[in-house]
Amino acid sequence: MPRPRTYSNAPRRERACIVGVALRGRERIWEVEDSLDELAALAEASNGEVVARVIQTLQRPTRTYVGSGKLEELVGDAREGLFDVVLFDDELGPTQQRTLENALEVKVIDRTALILDVFAQRARTREGKLQVELAQAEYLLPRLAGQWSHLERLGGGIGTRGPGETQIETDRRLVRNRLSRIKKELERVRSAREQQRRNRARGEVYNVSLVGYTNAGKSALFNRLTSGDVRAADQLFSTLDTTTRRVHLPGDVPATLSDTVGFVRKLPPVLVAAFRATLEELHQADLLLHVVDVSSGHAPEQARVVDGVLEDMGLASIPRLLVLNKMDLLGEGPDPSVPDELRETVARAERWVTTSAERAWGIDGLRGAIVAGLGVPAGAGF
Repeated sequence: MPRPRTYSNAPRRERACIVGVALRGRERIWEVEDSLDELAALAEASNGEVVARVIQTLQRPTRTYVGSGKLEELVGDAREGLFDVVLFDDELGPTQQRTLENALEVKVIDRTALILDVFAQRARTREGKLQVELAQAEYLLPRLAGQWSHLERLGGGIGTRGPGETQIETDRRLVRNRLSRIKKELERVRSAREQQRRNRARGEVYNVSLVGYTNAGKSALFNRLTSGDVRAADQLFSTLDTTTRRVHLPGDVPATLSDTVGFVRKLPPVLVAAFRATLEELHQADLLLHVVDVSSGHAPEQARVVDGVLEDMGLASIPRLLVLNKMDLLGEGPDPSVPDELRETVARAERWVTTSAERAWGIDGLRGAIVAGLGVPAGAGF
């Protein structure tokens, strides 16, 4: 007797081709490969399946992102139905995006739009959703003209351009109104956060913030240090919403710990701007805990990315403690040695410790290192 057929309600995963460009004299192929690995992880997080990968080496950026020959290859593969969407590893300009969509006739998404899509899935709180909505609106505004290319079929020339222009202007006005509303709501959130910070300052409480590459284990460490319940998952951007809790330190030193959104390569400026209220926690920190996933094959590069983002945000002067996390994944017991590839990273650090949030290894040492990093005078506890 034939087995009854089963059906799944899960949406079909889109087949994606990921595309990156290495500019001669500026980027090495392995750097682009690493960046495409991350783009593939972002695609997986957005329910996509990467079926093709393309790297083009160019002298300078082009109007079509890749060279004309490579674009012809992509057009041929798209027409054969080999993929449903093409993901580009940089932010495309509005003209680039329209040109590529017209040529490929499949969905074209750049790195920024893909990150925004993952953020939209991960946001849980009202604040997080507002910040993602703000970033999406900021990203969409200069690209609205391309959304109305279907109106070209109405004709060309005198007397036929009005409907499209009217609709575009209407949409721009709607998006601007939406931006204004979101910014006002986020300003209220920012004011509330500022009041909370003032209250903590009056109580002479030290502020400690977790920073690091996405999926480095910050939320798991946060839960260990605060007995908290922040969502910790083995995926990109599992935490978007800043959470602050009292952290338990030796000598009852009064301190709070904040868990913040993780960083990635090529962090879109619209995201940094949208998450201003969240990232302001970092500017108020007395100590930053830079968490690094030692099990990642790209740990040194990821550490450098975080260092670069912190410098760009004007946070380089805040004391920092390097936390080499996920040591259990190296399989060497609770006191493993530092991997050779991270020795240069450790040498640059002011202070460093090793931990495993999963196994609770090194947590007491981390607490002591936090107190030392804060420079707490004797008898400063409650």
